[in-house]
Amino acid sequence: MVETWPSLWAESALPLKPWAQLQLTCRARLATLEFQLLKDGVALEHVRLDFPAIAHQFVLGEVTRDNRGLYHCRAGLGSGWTQLSGLVEVTGTEPLPPPRLSAEPVSWITPGLNSTLRCRAAWHSATFLLRREGDQASPVVAEGGEDGEATFPVHRAGNYSCSYQTHAAGSLSVPSDTVTIEELAVPPPPALEFRGEDARVLRPGERASLQCVAPVSSADFELRRRGEALRVPMSSTSPDRVFLGLNWAEADGGPYTCRYRPLRAEVAWSADSAPVQLVRSDGSLPAPDLSADPAGPRPVPGSLLRLRCRTPRLGLLVALEREDARGRRLLALLRPAHAEAEFELRDVSVADSANYSCIYVDPELPFVGSAPSARLQLRVDGDPVPPCPGPPPAPRLRVLGPPVTPGRDAVLRCEGSVPGVVFELLRAGEEEAVVSASSASAAADLVLTAAGSGHAGNYSCRYRAWGPVAFESPWSDPVELQVAGS
Repeated sequence: MVETWPSLWAESALPLKPWAQLQLTCRARLATLEFQLLKDGVALEHVRLDFPAIAHQFVLGEVTRDNRGLYHCRAGLGSGWTQLSGLVEVTGTEPLPPPRLSAEPVSWITPGLNSTLRCRAAWHSATFLLRREGDQASPVVAEGGEDGEATFPVHRAGNYSCSYQTHAAGSLSVPSDTVTIEELAVPPPPALEFRGEDARVLRPGERASLQCVAPVSSADFELRRRGEALRVPMSSTSPDRVFLGLNWAEADGGPYTCRYRPLRAEVAWSADSAPVQLVRSDGSLPAPDLSADPAGPRPVPGSLLRLRCRTPRLGLLVALEREDARGRRLLALLRPAHAEAEFELRDVSVADSANYSCIYVDPELPFVGSAPSARLQLRVDGDPVPPCPGPPPAPRLRVLGPPVTPGRDAVLRCEGSVPGVVFELLRAGEEEAVVSASSASAAADLVLTAAGSGHAGNYSCRYRAWGPVAFESPWSDPVELQVAGS
């Protein structure tokens, strides 16, 4: 997604009196004819210029009871508006509001690789001070730029906070929240996983593609099998990850791990990722038998379903596969102590409607595996052929926190029963969702940015999926969002 939000900062003509003769500058990413200032979530001044400009200044003057509040701005973009800027808190009192402190690119250091702390305030050309908890020495000082931020290289672990002042003789702001920097012997492990839909049992001639994702950008990567580095084709679309290709002839089952080493730094290789096992089967061994407990093709939504794969003997690796409109996918891999592997599907829902089968492979004989079991067809809340599942249970919606302060974000949590779906928030009386968000879990926090009095009202939520099994839940019971003062 392309970032469109502008920057907003405060500036006073009298640095020793920061709330006197105050003006707010809204800076867009592209030249535009229109700017708009919002206070406490409500649109105020709408400016249309004669000529395109990158920035516009909104003059507040002396801060009084009438103009105190939480400010955002936005800029014209095409026939609409950009996203909202960050928040500027105008209190009219001292100490000034706290800045924000963040670690980049990571919140750890290791021999040869340091971190950077970025302190950002909503004030133009402020002076920033960084403190480390427990240090008796004076804080580190840095001058902020027009963007209202300063960076500090970090060479020691500890708990850090920052503050700022608008003049050398001025008072310090409230300190930021604390950021912890850890010291590690080696960089932490990356994540190794199948790429896209490649988590499946490999048949003769098929290729597998893995991706290794590091917590830093610009790194060297290495794929390893049982501790030995491998030479495999690598490609990338992002500096923090690499795609690793394995074909049938090259790849034994593994397990495989990967590691990385940041570029342009004398840093040791990272710890190894968690292992990934490839499952390959030539289909030459007899098929196993797959059964469900409770039996039947229509499990009760929300129940526990056990799928049992019976194999000819002990010592085999057993895989459970799911097949749906997107193809085959490896769900789980077990090495049972007996001649039967038991897989559990917990809290089954419409998303589990699919065909299931299992296979086994002999870990002592590379490439040798069974034919798949007969397919076990499961349909939750729907007709078995074609798969037309009914709706899953309605979600639950609740407002997080106390009544919302005007100008701050309102967060509503939608809790469903199916992971990996899209959640939508609807306001009573409207037809289109005001917020939508994808979530890998069965819940999502739906955020109304800079909520104002106009956001107060009743809301409902639902969740939906477009594939491989398309469905949408009923709307939740409505809840009331209260905005203070509305």
